[in-house]
Amino acid sequence: MKFLLAAALALATTAAHAEVVDAQANGFEVRREAVLNAPADKVYAALIQPSAWWNKDHTWSGSAANLSLAAMSGGCFCEKLPGGGSVLHMSVVYAQPGQGLRLFGGLGPLQMSGAAGHLGWTLAEKDGKTTLTQTYDVGGYMKGGLDKIAPVVDQVLGEQFDRLKLYVETGKVP
Repeated sequence: MKFLLAAALALATTAAHAEVVDAQANGFEVRREAVLNAPADKVYAALIQPSAWWNKDHTWSGSAANLSLAAMSGGCFCEKLPGGGSVLHMSVVYAQPGQGLRLFGGLGPLQMSGAAGHLGWTLAEKDGKTTLTQTYDVGGYMKGGLDKIAPVVDQVLGEQFDRLKLYVETGKVP
């Protein structure tokens, strides 16, 4: 079973178009796009449940079960930490079921810099399939330059994108 999930994840990875669109010392943009074999409402429903598909290795707590996303303007993409702590990863600035979701803030090490970003997903359904586009535009200051971290951010967000795609299409992630 693990082999089948790994093979499916590999196929999901190759099916997505990914790139660092631009990378400069003061900012970068990463972008991913793929066609998911599901209607937009199903994709959106999965998108707003990151605890189901986000990789635990990219959380502060070590458990994706601690993630939550309140899909409304002003809502929080947050994480519970042991001992009663918490992390606000990003704030929701736009939520439209079946159409798109936009968040503002800094993920991971960007929280410890003078940089912030806009993470957006756009959904476009046609014939029961959904084209999902993910962009993350980051600007501001980070010692050494934001261009240096862009490929790593692209890789981490790409992994999450691929896991979301796999979750939507199979109901499982590795």
